[in-house]
Amino acid sequence: MSIEISKEFIEKIQLLVENQENKTILESLNDEHHADIAEVLDVLNLEEATYIIKLLDSEKTSEILMELDEDIREKVLENLSAKEIAEEVSEMETDDAADMIAELSEERQERVINAIQNEDLAADIKELMTYEENSAGSLMAKELVKVYATWTVAGCLRKIRAQAKNVSRVHSIYVVDKQEKLIGRLSLKDLITAKSEEKIADIYISNVDSVHVNDDDEEVAKVMAKYDLEAIPVVDDYNTLLGRITIDDIVDVLKEEADKDYQLAAGITQEVEADDSIWELTRARLPWLILGLFGGLGSVFIMEGYEEIMANPKFAKLFFFTPLIAAMAGNVGVQSSAIIVQGLANDNVKGSLFNRLLKEVGLSLINGFVLGILVVIAGFFMKMEVNFSLTIAISMMSVIIVAALIGTFVPIILNKRGIDPAIATGPFITTSNDIFGIFLFFFIAKLMLGF
Repeated sequence: MSIEISKEFIEKIQLLVENQENKTILESLNDEHHADIAEVLDVLNLEEATYIIKLLDSEKTSEILMELDEDIREKVLENLSAKEIAEEVSEMETDDAADMIAELSEERQERVINAIQNEDLAADIKELMTYEENSAGSLMAKELVKVYATWTVAGCLRKIRAQAKNVSRVHSIYVVDKQEKLIGRLSLKDLITAKSEEKIADIYISNVDSVHVNDDDEEVAKVMAKYDLEAIPVVDDYNTLLGRITIDDIVDVLKEEADKDYQLAAGITQEVEADDSIWELTRARLPWLILGLFGGLGSVFIMEGYEEIMANPKFAKLFFFTPLIAAMAGNVGVQSSAIIVQGLANDNVKGSLFNRLLKEVGLSLINGFVLGILVVIAGFFMKMEVNFSLTIAISMMSVIIVAALIGTFVPIILNKRGIDPAIATGPFITTSNDIFGIFLFFFIAKLMLGF
């Protein structure tokens, strides 16, 4: 049963902490899920959260710590000794332990690792901390169930029971040879239905998906999504089994990537949160706002080049349609780029660029034609001259085609150059399409109306 996190419940916990009613606090929280307790601690102040962390047992708090908001966890850890942190990480899986220790200063990292009593665990954590961030190695856990091809079924079952004690979830059983190289996987059904004296070599499945320890975490996510895997083994250049990555870690990767892409699309250059400092928020937003400023100035300079129109009452009302043209250019560009960015993220953008060009031009012609007709109809009711309505309609169709092409090919080009295509959406596409859109509008209008 989950906690109902109400104002009354928070006030009750705060009062219990203030009065140091430890027994009642334990009765209130001990049977609750660690994610719910973490949500409670996120609301409490630092002293109250630290008090509860120290009160609960390490098996519980180790899970709570990983669910806490990163900034709050960092502050809580500052209030724990190296020995206390070592006790917490000793209850974690190695990937979570390495992630949490990596948040500490180098000096505290060393002190915490030295305070871990289990030497094998300490060595595993040190190994995981050597891998590049956002790599498969940084995601993997060392805990897994592996068996040797030379074992008998009876011996294998005994060994699995011993190994499974250290693994929270047994998604797969991996088969290795004497050199610890991954050679296959073992079906639990095949294992329990086989005869006791049979060798694992006779019943294991040689077809096993794996990822390299240096693979990018997004590539790992794509492989696991493609083959619908709950866990995947990690190997090195020699196919030696190093660890495994589970689906919960991949969900975190996808969430972080989605958050990052959303911020990039909105014109924020780095990962920020609502409660970050004004300086951090300004530094993340200002570069794109500066780009938007120069883009807007570019539009002004283009319009200045046609200022003679303002002196002619017959054509002056063209300026009233510039927001419409700019808005359509921006909307079409963002639509096109959003589809491409999503396709690139899911690895669905394939095939000939020329065919994609034809497709985008065709789609733009249809959309532009329909919208152009609507503009002509609107012009009829607004009692505009036919050639004036047609000028706006044709300009809009041209702008839509250009905007769609920019929105389509800029993300693809960025992706080919190893740049995150998410930066192509939002201010980048909108600003560039505003400039091209306004230029095309007045250029076509000058050709058709002859001013």
